[in-house]
Amino acid sequence: MVFVLKGGGYVMQENKPGAERTLSDRLTDMLAREIRSGAYPVNSRLPTEKFMTEQYGVSRTVVREVISRLKSAGLVDTRQGSGTVVLDPASSDAFRLGRPDENPARGVLRIIELRRGLEAEMAALAAERRTPQDMLRINRALADIDNAVQADGDGVEEDLAFHIAIAHATGNPHYPELLGMLTRALKDAIRVTRGNEARQAELAENVRGEHEAIRAAIEAQDIEAARAAAFHHMLNTARRIEHVDPEYWQGASSAAAGRLARTRLASELRKSK
Repeated sequence: MVFVLKGGGYVMQENKPGAERTLSDRLTDMLAREIRSGAYPVNSRLPTEKFMTEQYGVSRTVVREVISRLKSAGLVDTRQGSGTVVLDPASSDAFRLGRPDENPARGVLRIIELRRGLEAEMAALAAERRTPQDMLRINRALADIDNAVQADGDGVEEDLAFHIAIAHATGNPHYPELLGMLTRALKDAIRVTRGNEARQAELAENVRGEHEAIRAAIEAQDIEAARAAAFHHMLNTARRIEHVDPEYWQGASSAAAGRLARTRLASELRKSK
């Protein structure tokens, strides 16, 4: 990644071979390095959203995603009236991956295994019970993922919203309640998996096709096809993580993977009460 002076500001320019990485990835990594190096002292404020869009030549959507990732990494906090405040990076580093030989995929795979049965049964019940209104929500959520990606977002919130829409379509309130309780762990898992999938157009298109298969089966009210499509999606998601190259775990997903490696669901459930 390089920054080129243009129009009074510095604009991001892709630098091969890392061109497949998103603007969000590159700006997140740069700001994280600057925070850890002390360029932004503890309790100082990051530049405003408007300043960063002009300085780096990126959209507001990218800046907001970057701030969200830095918050997830424990490097900044947003406070009303104070903007985005820099936290102590030493505290953040306590939650990063530990030993170099630790398997960073382990926590992600555990959450995917947990979701495998949950998502399959949710999709089956949704196919059996969904209403026209449920289908409108599911269709809208799936379209929102595409819109987010086209706007340089990572689609994490929209991906989770798609699965929550399916949970509501089951007609069983415990499914959306359970997903709501596990939101942080699910977001971290989705952030890691989507980050990997976004690096290759083929992977991203495979995920899109898997989501569409689930949606179509629910719309057709084909219970077994919906169950199989959701189960297949989770299996493929796990395989994609198992075959990710080691360099990926050094990027912006390392903090999310580290949290998942240390996740205790009992604690997550207690927090949600």
